[in-house]
This record gives sequence, structure tokens and C-alpha cells, in this order.
Amino acid sequence: MFYWILKYLVVGPVLKGIFRPWIAGAQNVPKQGAAILASNHLSVMDSVFLPLVLERPMSFLAKSEYFTGKGLKGWATKWFMKGTGQIAIDRSGGSASEGALNAALQVIGRGDLLGIYPEGTRSPDGRLYKGRTGIARMALVAKVPVIPVVMVDTDTMLPIGSSRPRIMRIGMVLGEPLDFSRYEGFEDDRFVLRSVTDEIMVALQRLGGQEYVDDYATKHRRRAEENGAQKASAFS
Repeated sequence: MFYWILKYLVVGPVLKGIFRPWIAGAQNVPKQGAAILASNHLSVMDSVFLPLVLERPMSFLAKSEYFTGKGLKGWATKWFMKGTGQIAIDRSGGSASEGALNAALQVIGRGDLLGIYPEGTRSPDGRLYKGRTGIARMALVAKVPVIPVVMVDTDTMLPIGSSRPRIMRIGMVLGEPLDFSRYEGFEDDRFVLRSVTDEIMVALQRLGGQEYVDDYATKHRRRAEENGAQKASAFS
């Protein structure tokens, strides 16, 4: 109920009126039944706008830090994330990865839509980075199609490090569902999982035309920060 109140009575009308989001390929989302929506990730607002323009409710797996903030801002963020159907996950790996899988399977088991960012984090520079194989395992275990989704201009609307969005139109493009039923029974084969994940990333790259980087976004960001720190120390 809270989800519907936010989407149709509170947040939804305001955001739609300000940013006038557009969507192409909405017909590729099934009218019923579970599916995974695999999206590129450009802005913290991606998890807000995609559910906003779809007729069906959906949930995104979101990093647990969004649910543990302190003070008024932390409370508001937690309230908003829960109200819009976001699910907190621990991204530290190991048993935490199993927890993320189980949370995803609960959503899919209800026959709902699940949103995942295969890159694992926001792109640091607008390029498309190598996908992590968790999405492949979820798709194979749950036996559901994967729908590629490209967010358009959300990074321009709210760049990394900015807290005030620009007033402009943003959009979403949804591709045709990807069927991986040919890999049934191979959800624990790491080579199959990498192949499935790469196929998803190729679909995203073709759909959105982003430059592809064969490296993980987190590693790229870490190296950039280390290089920046080294340069700063050299001039200090």
C-alpha cells in the first residue's frame, strides 16, 4: 500500500511533472509473471524513475548503506527506499552474496519484477563496465527472462557528487527479453555464468551505445582514487 501511495499520490506525480520521463520499449515487460530488469547505472535516481514509469510494481536490490544512515537525512532516505520497494543487500561477498540471491528469489517467487545493476555500482564516468555474474546466477536459478534497460541522461540530471538535480527530461529504453533457458542446470558453472553475464552486457551496450570497458567499475574507481592520492602527495 505504501508503495502505491508514494508512486501515484505523493512522489510519482511530482517527479513526472518536473522531469517528464519518457520510456521506449515498455511492451517488452510481460503483463504478468516474474522477470529481471538489468539496467546500466548512471545515477542514484535510476532506482526511482524506472519503477515510476512502469505499470507493474518492481523492486531494486539496493546497497544496505541506504538503509543505515543517521539523522534526518538518513531517516528520510530509509523511509523513501522502503516505500519504493527497494531491498537492502550486503555487497561484501561470501555469505552476503547468498543473502542477496535469496532476497532476489523471494521477489521473483512472488511473480514480481526485480531490478538489478549488473555493474554492481554506478558508472564513474558514463561508460558501461564489466558485469558481475550474480545476475546470471539469479536468472538461471529462477528460470526467468532478463530484460535489458538503458537509462538515458540520468547522470546529466544528477551527476555523481551532486545533491541538486538539474531540471531536464530523462528517459529509459527497454530491449527485448533475453532467454537463457538453454543453460538450465548450469547455474553453478562459472564459465556459463560469465557467458550469460557478458551476453547481457552486450545487449545493454548495443541498446544504449555506451562505450564498453572490460573492467569492473569498482576497480576502475579505486585505481583512479589511488592515482589521484599519489599525485596529490607528490605536489604536497
